[in-house]
Amino acid sequence: MASYKQLTAQLEKLHKEVAAAREKEIAQAIADIRQKIAEYDLTAEELGLAKVRPAARKGAAIAKYRNPKTGETWSGRGRSPAWLVGKNRDRFLIEI
Repeated sequence: MASYKQLTAQLEKLHKEVAAAREKEIAQAIADIRQKIAEYDLTAEELGLAKVRPAARKGAAIAKYRNPKTGETWSGRGRSPAWLVGKNRDRFLIEI
């Protein structure tokens, strides 16, 4: 039976062999892929590799209405605030 030191030395040797074999196979795979891309004139989009830009986020909305009593503002987006419900919105418009 082999000793612990011998087995760990064998294991380390195998790890190095595995790493070398992997590098060699990766290099060959990359060469094959490059050859196919050139042969078929493929683009990144066709391969599904193009980066998709995320949709631009809208900035903070500019306030359009102001409550004269509290100074609260509302942009006109979303649910209307309680202080504006049932009232003439034109009275609360902020003049620019």
